[in-house]
Amino acid sequence: MKKYIAILFVAGAAGALALAGCDKPAPRDGGQAWVAEGKTMGTFYRVTLASPPAGVLAGLQDSISRQLEQDNHELSTYQQDTVLSRFNHYPGTDPQPVSANMADIVTTALRIGAKTGGAMDVTVGPLVNLWGFGPDKQPRTMPDQRQIDQARARVGLRHLRLIEDDKGQWLQKDLPDLYVDLSTLGEGAATDHLAALLERRGITRYLVSVGGAVVSRGLSPQGVPWRVAIQRPTDKEIDAQAVVDLQGHGISTSGSYRNYYELQGKRVSHIIDPVTGRPIEHKLVSATVIATTALEADGWDTGLMVLGSEKAQALAEQQGLAVYLISKTATGFATWMSPQFKSYIISQEDASADTAHRQ
Repeated sequence: MKKYIAILFVAGAAGALALAGCDKPAPRDGGQAWVAEGKTMGTFYRVTLASPPAGVLAGLQDSISRQLEQDNHELSTYQQDTVLSRFNHYPGTDPQPVSANMADIVTTALRIGAKTGGAMDVTVGPLVNLWGFGPDKQPRTMPDQRQIDQARARVGLRHLRLIEDDKGQWLQKDLPDLYVDLSTLGEGAATDHLAALLERRGITRYLVSVGGAVVSRGLSPQGVPWRVAIQRPTDKEIDAQAVVDLQGHGISTSGSYRNYYELQGKRVSHIIDPVTGRPIEHKLVSATVIATTALEADGWDTGLMVLGSEKAQALAEQQGLAVYLISKTATGFATWMSPQFKSYIISQEDASADTAHRQ
């Protein structure tokens, strides 16, 4: 379940930079900023450094590319030779070795999956593929209930187990044809991995994004905290709904209004409910989460999107999550934020004339 790019970067106090792709790092801007950006995991990445010491830049672009290639080699379901693809295609149920990075992602997935009552389910791959949002092509007709039931029979976190011992980490399935899809967590994981790469080089002022996941540390090139704008649910590339100060945390947004297709006169969202086996149809269109890591935020936002507004609000309050929701109404959009999210807000625009800023 790929996320759309719903994050804008606010440079200093004003001005927004939409994500764009290129394969070479941008030149330093008056000695103040260094930017590398490009494509990865079917989306875009961007690394911005504020006033980096000249010595840390040597070979940095190559290191960034290698890290992203490593993540893609482990997590991609579009390539047949990746670690995850080999696990999915393995016809048995014996434990299979995985890296520590993948083990961390699966651990997060299982924990958040349990807390969302299975709404965030990384085994939802058969349903994602059935509806045409995985490696398989878009269906020509709506899947029928028999097809949905057959796919659902191969879905469930209870069929997936992570084993850790003194020899390493192992992933095990009790259904030979279980299909694990970690794309919903891949962007957050890759963002954290790039941040860790920068930290190892002694870089302490940066903003990193992969798709809809972002993490930051320190101050921007303007000497103020990094600020990120949450995209309003429109087709406009730069249209901020709210601006937040990340305070060194990770943020991730998941939404239903950009990644979809029309089939037989009906709009089909890429976000699949594992319980019903069908794309979501409720009014929640965007869920943003701020957490200590981008991976954590990336896992929660998908689960909340599946649950819908009311259940997402209740779970956010129960778990003490920093959450910002945008829901469609009869006259526009309505917003809701948890008490934990309020401390990050710099500004927010009215969502709709009738129900703006429901809190």
